[in-house]
Amino acid sequence: GYVSDYRAYVDDHRDRIRTEMVPIDPAPRIVLDPEWGMLAAGRTVNDARIAADVYHHTMPVLARAEDHLGGYVPLAPEHLFDVEYWDLEQAKLAASGPRPEFAGMVALVTGAASGIGRACAEELLGRGTAVVAVDLDPSVAEVSPSPAWLGVAADVTDPPAMEAALRSGVEAFGGVDLVVVAAGIFGPSVPLDELDADGWRRVMAVNVDSVQWLFGRLGPLLAVSPVGGRVVVVGSKNVPAPGVGAAAYSASKAALQQLCRVAALEWAPDGVRVNAVHPDAVFDTGLWDDELIAERAARYGMTPEHYRTRNLLSTEVTSAQVARSVVALLGDDFEATTGAQVPIDGGSERVI
Repeated sequence: GYVSDYRAYVDDHRDRIRTEMVPIDPAPRIVLDPEWGMLAAGRTVNDARIAADVYHHTMPVLARAEDHLGGYVPLAPEHLFDVEYWDLEQAKLAASGPRPEFAGMVALVTGAASGIGRACAEELLGRGTAVVAVDLDPSVAEVSPSPAWLGVAADVTDPPAMEAALRSGVEAFGGVDLVVVAAGIFGPSVPLDELDADGWRRVMAVNVDSVQWLFGRLGPLLAVSPVGGRVVVVGSKNVPAPGVGAAAYSASKAALQQLCRVAALEWAPDGVRVNAVHPDAVFDTGLWDDELIAERAARYGMTPEHYRTRNLLSTEVTSAQVARSVVALLGDDFEATTGAQVPIDGGSERVI
């Protein structure tokens, strides 16, 4: 194949280099397919775009050579080697340092315009991931100017819109390796005897039904990920310890957790990991506002200030803290972990 042929070419000419050689990644950067056309690859989105740009400029040269000069003839292999492995290029490779942790991977993040979802998406982007960021809020497209950020405005409960979002991400970046499910709503904060069917169904549609649909489409993509598919779902402390007046939210997150456990069982043969985190009262998210915080605090006989830190460590949990834990679960350190549930709640007596 291409890689073995390239390595043989390097071995045949390595004595032409005067310094210690830094090998170039032998994977192809341009693939020409009669059905799909030209596909560009790279360790980063920018690298892939550069390769595509170079080849777009090369194709007319090849065509003109064929049409007007009797054909195109490449440089001899030894001269190609001299160009690829010249001293300055080797020095640049040697100084480039280690690649980012998630370089070359593609992440799909829902709920990515704010709160935990945005924190996760930005953390992944900062570690080298190409991010397909989905949110109902159109501002998701403007979160980052990076070419590795594709913000798509879509309602997670709208299958055609989500199909289009997935298609856009796969066409832009080549697949999906990592998934963070962070989209969710709290819904009505009322006692059971005041909870109507519409409020109940809306919470279930966003927090559970949309994920069931998404998992059905993501399974085949994650199964072919070259790094092994990795999923983290943002659950809630309400799974092990539900709250008064939060029936729809608590039930939806419990159902979501069961869905994750089944996915972990079904996808394990393909090397796909599925884990969950259970934050509690992360107040810098779209789920919370001052009115809801005051209402929930009153239910527990607390001040809003006390309610924000009502855990064993007396600390306020932030989106950034949750994001770091989520990204850790997506990393190689947890390569032997699936089906796990990780609390990020400052410590709760009801959970412990």
